[in-house]
Formats: sequence, C-alpha cells, structure tokens
Amino acid sequence: MLPFLRPAAAGQGPVPARLTPADQQTVEQIAAYLNSLTSLKAKFLQIAPDGSVSQGLAWLERPGRMRFQYDPPSPYLLVAGYGLLVFHDSSLNQTTNIPLSSTPLGVLLAPHIELSGSVTVTAFERLPGEIDLTLVRTASPEAGSLTLVFSTNPLQLRQWAVRDAQDKVTRVTLYDVELGGQFPDHLFTFVPQPQAGTNANGR
Repeated sequence: MLPFLRPAAAGQGPVPARLTPADQQTVEQIAAYLNSLTSLKAKFLQIAPDGSVSQGLAWLERPGRMRFQYDPPSPYLLVAGYGLLVFHDSSLNQTTNIPLSSTPLGVLLAPHIELSGSVTVTAFERLPGEIDLTLVRTASPEAGSLTLVFSTNPLQLRQWAVRDAQDKVTRVTLYDVELGGQFPDHLFTFVPQPQAGTNANGR
C-alpha cells in the first residue's frame, strides 16, 4: 500500500516546531498561498520507498479532488473525490478505499487549509531558494507526516514527501505546472474496468 493510504492511528500529541515570529509569518503566507490554489495540472515524478521511479500526470482541484494517472508500465491509479482516496493496482486488480480525512494528503485538499489547530507544524526549514514545511494531523501524528517543499520568489509548491507510520517515504515532484482551470468530473471518479477476457457483463 502506498503511504498516501496509511490510515490514522491514535496516540500522543505531536511536538510542534519552534517558530520565530518571522517563521510564523512565513507559515501564514504559505497557508494563504495554499488556499489560493484552487486547481492545477502538472506532470509528476514519484520516488517510492524502495527507490523505484514512476511518473505521470496529476490534477488537483480543491476541495477534495485529485488524480494521479501513472504512465505505463506502472499499474497504479490514485483518485480522490467524494471524501475518499481510491488506490487501484491493475496488476493485482485490487482497489483500496480510504477516507481522505485520515490520510496526510487530505490536508492539502481541505476546503480551507489552516496550519494550526487540527494540523501541527512539526518542522520548518529555510534553505537557499527553498522552504520545507512538515505537517501532521494533530489528533493522529502516528498516521504519517507530509513535508511540503516550496520554491521562493515567487512562493510555489514544487514537491511533497509523505512519511508513513512505518517511516517509509514517498516523494513527489511537480513540474510543468499549469495553475487554474476547470476539470471534468470523471477525472475524480474511479470506474473499474473489466478484466481482460471479460465483457461488460463480466462474461
């Protein structure tokens, strides 16, 4: 199972990062920027925990909708919509459904993104031309963390890393990003395809 789909777990609260006033101001600017991202289309490059690399097209439409369409030979498809994150592995003909609210990526797709309260900033780092921000759900930090990587001047989301409960990390880099636009509903709806050798009636 991909780290996107690790369910939440109960446990102790997270330890928040120590932020300077300047850091806190930047976090607020990042929250405002993320809330301004209503939709985007991009190419993506994904590095899995085992080092394998895949790529494809991604669509994101807030609130609550996302699609990761992996290029062949990858057998994966990831679709978020209607409160669920659906992961399909065509090589195994297996589909997994997880409530979006219990996954780290659900933070990005919330109707209104707040980087406080239900979300805790656990790490903040400034690098040349880059800001890294790590988030967990306050109520279930053991479910995993989401590290967002932004370029600066201007502020833009370029990468994220999902760390699951087993400490495995999946990194996704976005490129050729197109902001805005409206996408058809079918992109965010998973429709099972008949297996090879069957017709639409399953025969």
